[in-house]
Amino acid sequence: MAARNKARKRAFQILFEADQRGESVQTVLADWVRLSRTDDRQPPVGEFTMELVEGYAQYADRIDDLIVTYAVDWEIDRMPVVDRSILRLGAYELIWMDGTPDAVAIDEAVQLAKEFSTDDSPSFVNGLLARFKDLKPDLRREQ
Repeated sequence: MAARNKARKRAFQILFEADQRGESVQTVLADWVRLSRTDDRQPPVGEFTMELVEGYAQYADRIDDLIVTYAVDWEIDRMPVVDRSILRLGAYELIWMDGTPDAVAIDEAVQLAKEFSTDDSPSFVNGLLARFKDLKPDLRREQ
């Protein structure tokens, strides 16, 4: 598995855990880093994972607003936590990380949905992120 793929998976897991625990992603990230330094069985938290989590945290409110606005017939609180976490991570990477091609950001999010969520989730994630891709220039300007 490619290093960036693993980093995205870890970032998704941190976002998911934070949502489940009702903690900030920064708190959960710090817990993961601390645990990786004290427990040899835990893999280290890499730079790209930290960049994804910290970047998401910077735009978290804006990302949730976008999800609420464009996820037709879905309230964010009623969305499965897995899907919500994948969308949050994917939206951050797609809209604000210039180093990742749009198609890669979307495909990686869809792959996470295939691995961790329901059969309907990959198409839902793909559709919403594709909408964000189409609106990306405007979404970045509206910050």
